[in-house]
Formats: sequence, C-alpha cells, structure tokens
Amino acid sequence: MNQEFRDKAKAAARFLSDHKGENTVLLDVSEVSGWTDFFIITTVRSAGHMKGLMRELSGFFSEQQIPVHRGNKGNADEGWELIDCGDMVIHLMSDEFRKFYDLEHLWFTGKKVAYSSS
Repeated sequence: MNQEFRDKAKAAARFLSDHKGENTVLLDVSEVSGWTDFFIITTVRSAGHMKGLMRELSGFFSEQQIPVHRGNKGNADEGWELIDCGDMVIHLMSDEFRKFYDLEHLWFTGKKVAYSSS
C-alpha cells in the first residue's frame, strides 16, 4: 500500500472530523477488500450538513489531488452518500443509516487507523 495515499486517507478523516463529522472512523480494509484500501465513515447531523460536507470535500480533494471516481452515489436527503476515490471510499451517513447498516461491524476485520494529529 502506498504511504502517500495512507496519509491522504488520514487527512480526509481529520478533515471530516474537523468539519463536524461525528464519530469519524478510518478503517484499513486493504487485506480484506480487493477493490479499495480504506473506508472512512462519519455521521452527519442533517441533509444540509451532508451537502455542506460534500461541497467542502470537493475543494479538499482538489487541494490534495485525490481523484474522485464516478462522483457521489446516494442521495443526501435519504441519509447516505458514498464517495468513491478508488483507494479510499467515504461514507457520509445519518445516524439512522449508520446504526442500521453498521459498516464497522460488517467490516470488523478491517483495522482502525488513528488519524488525529494530537
């Protein structure tokens, strides 16, 4: 796995946390997934918060030179947006969707990665 992209995944998790994404988790799924290396999962407070995060992420991706493959999947009004960045997949989820789908449990063999600079 590319250390530069690992650092970008950590930066993306920090970015989401800094922009009020709640309970942000960075999972290294590289050993259990053949199609991506990282999942970033965060809870959003509302559809407006999700849309705002997506706008802010667009600038972040540009600055960090992170490619977005296929754009967003989902509907912010429905409670789950998936952003496919190839080696990193970002899940912006309402609390209800996050509890229902429980991705951390589904991908329990993935390793949590610390991303905080503190």
